Amino acid sequence: MKNTQVEDLLRNTIKLKKIVNGYIFSGNGITKNYEYAQKFAKMILCLDAKDDACNKCKSCLMFDDNNHSDYYVINKDANESIKIDEIREMQEKIYEKPITSWKKVYVINNAEKMTVEAQNCLLKTLEEPPEFVSIILVSNNDNALLTTIKSRCTRLAFTEESKMELTEEAKERYDALEKVFGHVEKYTSVDLLNKLDILYKDKDNILQNLEFINTIFMEKARYNTRYLYYIDYVEETKARIKQNSNYDMCVDNLILKIWE
Repeated sequence: MKNTQVEDLLRNTIKLKKIVNGYIFSGNGITKNYEYAQKFAKMILCLDAKDDACNKCKSCLMFDDNNHSDYYVINKDANESIKIDEIREMQEKIYEKPITSWKKVYVINNAEKMTVEAQNCLLKTLEEPPEFVSIILVSNNDNALLTTIKSRCTRLAFTEESKMELTEEAKERYDALEKVFGHVEKYTSVDLLNKLDILYKDKDNILQNLEFINTIFMEKARYNTRYLYYIDYVEETKARIKQNSNYDMCVDNLILKIWE
């Protein structure tokens, strides 16, 4: 998934005010991910955001001065663990309503460094968050996060910027996948399974095919936020395949979760 597409999705999220309570910004290059988290936080907090921060309102100016009353960051060194006391300190004011903006944003950088105790403490907030709070976890290794944490967050994967050249063969695979996954709402689960020989038989290219599918879903998510969940399902499938889980079962599970 291209970073520009993720950025477009975030802008659309602001435009439609479809901001959720929990996010995970993951992928290669922790510094870049943190920059995206900061940018998104500013967009959320902006008092006059259309599809981006206005950079002129009181909120934006306070954010730029690192003095925003509704913005809280835990940004530990990558070699340090994030302990339960730090999460508790963050939570002390989390239920107080925002002062300047309509939302409050909490960012935890290097989130994979949270101890298990710290993650379980954070989980209590993610289970019943105030409607005006968004928590962004930035992680270079979200496999270190508890499954219960990940299940309560929308995951957005950032990648190292590179130009992906599509060969003629890859373009044909992309077009074939787009015909199916660009219209998943039209099919029953059986229909979907019957149309996916390209995934079941093309094991050598499965990771690229899944990237293609998420590119398709990212475009669809601009108009239908349910596709955000589909993106998460694809990312979960990629992780399972990389861990050498049963290939056919991974694909079966992906299709059934999308259809449900």
